[in-house]
Amino acid sequence: MALQNKKITKLTNTELSIQISLSGLSFCILNRDTNTITFLKEVTFAKKENPFGVLDALKNEFNTEAVLNHLFAEVFVIHDNELSALVPKALFNDACLADYLKFNTKILKSDFITYDDIKVNDSASVYVPYININNFIYEKFGKFTYKHISTVLIESILKTDVNYLVPKAYVNVSKGHFEIVIVQNKKLQLYNSFFYNSKEDFIYYILFCLEQLQLSPETVNLIFLGDIDAYDDLYVITYKYIRLIFFGDREDHYRYAIDAQPKNNHSNYSIISSF
Repeated sequence: MALQNKKITKLTNTELSIQISLSGLSFCILNRDTNTITFLKEVTFAKKENPFGVLDALKNEFNTEAVLNHLFAEVFVIHDNELSALVPKALFNDACLADYLKFNTKILKSDFITYDDIKVNDSASVYVPYININNFIYEKFGKFTYKHISTVLIESILKTDVNYLVPKAYVNVSKGHFEIVIVQNKKLQLYNSFFYNSKEDFIYYILFCLEQLQLSPETVNLIFLGDIDAYDDLYVITYKYIRLIFFGDREDHYRYAIDAQPKNNHSNYSIISSF
């Protein structure tokens, strides 16, 4: 969804993407002329914040990082939260947005609910964005586009997944929470997100999702994205229960400035895929 005001600004050749969650922030700047990621930063909170604390942290980054205050041709915001539900377009009615969320998400009457069209699989992601964040970005930049993280992940994964037959579980890891996208035959089988406090929580939710789809831990391909490596406790415990584990690849063709290098090919997956 795009928001726009009447402020007239000079467009540049750079784009800014910001990912917002209660556990942290991410920032990425892309120079389209040189196809180069020139800025990449992650901010991890010491504890899970509320939307007001997140806004304070976001304002602090704009106050301390001069590069974030440039004029951008495009600004993107990714809302990374569990306040979402996927609805097939055949069953979708934009007058019933609250109905899609009320059975699996705690929502208030005052919550603003919106949706993204996910054309790659003919569905809609219904969600509650952090409206205080949207208001701040709107006041600062004027026109910008925002999406839910489910939209970014599903669109990117379905466009790049090439092995049609093998079921794959993509697990996008962040501090304290993760998203899981399960696909087979180029079709989405499941999307969900979970909070975890321990490695045991983490593997329980993954195995639960596989069980619901009757997928065997012996044959499914589990593909890690995001903030995880082979030495991570989350990886180690997953390897005890699931036979075939791989790290994903953003498959982007960007260059990276020396001080904007991702940790590896599967890190920062969602924010880089948002461009």
